[in-house]
Amino acid sequence: MKKIEVEFRALLTKESYISLTKTLEKQANDLGEDDKDVYFFFPEGKILKAVHNVSRKTGKIVLKLSRIGRGSAFEEIEIPISAADVERAASMFRALGVPEGFHSFQKRRNFSYKGVEIAVKYSDVWGYHAELEIMIDALGEQPAAEQKIRAVAGELGLELMSEEELRTFIARAEKKNYKRGLAEK
Repeated sequence: MKKIEVEFRALLTKESYISLTKTLEKQANDLGEDDKDVYFFFPEGKILKAVHNVSRKTGKIVLKLSRIGRGSAFEEIEIPISAADVERAASMFRALGVPEGFHSFQKRRNFSYKGVEIAVKYSDVWGYHAELEIMIDALGEQPAAEQKIRAVAGELGLELMSEEELRTFIARAEKKNYKRGLAEK
């Protein structure tokens, strides 16, 4: 199924991560833990993931038709698979020669606050951070979704990363974590 995700990120310190989590526990709808073990691949201009949702004991293949740092809207195609098949999916992508990025465990907890889904996360690649997102059906809904996310981020005291900050961060993370050193220019 194809959908469009409008997403922004904010880097956090350990202290702001704890503070944000406590605030959301009091003021938001707690959607629960959502820990994921993810294999990232980077076909040109896209992100391909084999995802084991450890918390929910499920798996999926996700194709984002854009890269982080290339706008806030990502068309996304997801295919559910068995959790047991996630590593096989990653092996298949490798065998097909899809440029491999990295393998990362994400500790995450999801909340819903004023119509925005907020994932409070820690991963070895990103460190402490938050993702704020709204799913939309058409690109015409993007400006309103972005405005809502920015308002919620402001209310929570989160500084959203700019496109330039995202591109710089991603380039550094990929250079450091890529198994084959294939950073997209």
